Amino acid sequence: MDAPGQRHIFTVSELNRDVRSLLESGFPGIWLEGEISNFSAPFSGHWYFSLKDAQAQVRCAMFKNRNYLVDFEPEQGMHVVIRAKVGLYEPRGEYQLIAEHMEQAGDGALQRAFEELKKRLDKEGLFAAQHKQAIPRLAKQVAVITSATGAAIRDILSTINRRFPALPIVIYPVPVQGEEASRRISKAIAVANQRQECDVIILARGGGSLEDLWAFNEELTAYAIYESKIPIISAIGHEVDFTIADFVADFRAPTPTAAAELVSPDMATIIQSLDKNSMRLQQIMRNRLQQNQQNLHHLSQRLQHPSQKLHAQTERLTHFVAQLNAHWRQHLQNYQQKLANLQSAVMQAHPQNRIKHYQQHCHYLSQQLLHLNKQYLQHAQDRLAQSARTLDAVSPLATLQRGYSIACDHENNIIRSSKDLKLGDQIDLRFASGQATCEVKEIARD
Repeated sequence: MDAPGQRHIFTVSELNRDVRSLLESGFPGIWLEGEISNFSAPFSGHWYFSLKDAQAQVRCAMFKNRNYLVDFEPEQGMHVVIRAKVGLYEPRGEYQLIAEHMEQAGDGALQRAFEELKKRLDKEGLFAAQHKQAIPRLAKQVAVITSATGAAIRDILSTINRRFPALPIVIYPVPVQGEEASRRISKAIAVANQRQECDVIILARGGGSLEDLWAFNEELTAYAIYESKIPIISAIGHEVDFTIADFVADFRAPTPTAAAELVSPDMATIIQSLDKNSMRLQQIMRNRLQQNQQNLHHLSQRLQHPSQKLHAQTERLTHFVAQLNAHWRQHLQNYQQKLANLQSAVMQAHPQNRIKHYQQHCHYLSQQLLHLNKQYLQHAQDRLAQSARTLDAVSPLATLQRGYSIACDHENNIIRSSKDLKLGDQIDLRFASGQATCEVKEIARD
């Protein structure tokens, strides 16, 4: 026992104040993990709760100026990690923790790891747009990497069966959570690339917590997606869920159903498009046929029978002969007129020498006239002979003279092709001399 006069007697306030000082200096800041209980959030905006484990609990407070930074709403039974200072509430002598930071246990650490890996892979270029592969518009075969018993595979199969049931699907069953999930998913992607039997891969999983989806946030999975030569569509979790796989994949679908819709065209739309194209093709064929019929009619109008061409050539020859005769007569009249003029001049010039000179000149002109007439006549005869030979060369009669014949039907139409004949037809053959009637026994088509 202390000697009289040496003992120090504390007041309750002094004791609580000193204990508080000792606690605050001895525990300036600690991390504590536990389960929330007795949570309350009065109008003041402060939070009051207890953290407990299986054997004990401790009272906590988190004031308004700190709890507004927490990005989730604490709930009874939620497992959290807090950073806090140890203190003492002097009026009641109860020690408590003053929380300065709060995060969900497990998910908080995972979220930090997620952000760190995302930042590092982004710097390494795994998310770059230039590495994204195009998703085929109409896949020939689709690979699906997911759990064989999960809701995701059921949604994908039902969607493809509804939209395009003819699309083949190859399922690579893998666990989508757990320690082996990332390795198995990466191996499935590698196997799909080795087999090269599909031209697009759907990597799918249903919804879940960050911890449930963690296999798709692993670096191993990210690099397997990045190194895939086959385009990969990520369809992981719900629309609000994002994983590292989503950022690396060539395309992110908000849900497995949306991924299935992306790779499977709507059969009704395809049928409608085919019907539309068929109608357009039929219209084009009708227009083309009508145009060809018009061209054929135009050509048939221009086509002339050989007798018509011969008649036209004969008329042109007659016209040329008439022009030649008229031209010759005109020249003869001109020379005769010149001769008459000269004779008149001779008669008017009485001197004998001039008469003789003009007589000689007249004789010379007469000779020249006869010579020119003979040359002109010979030239005209040559042109006439040439025209006659040309006319004879194109004449059907000349063709017959060379041993050919002309085949006509019973209506006297010329037969130009074996396609115009059928067995048993009676045809007339015209020769250079005479004609014969024949029956078609055999037809050979080119």
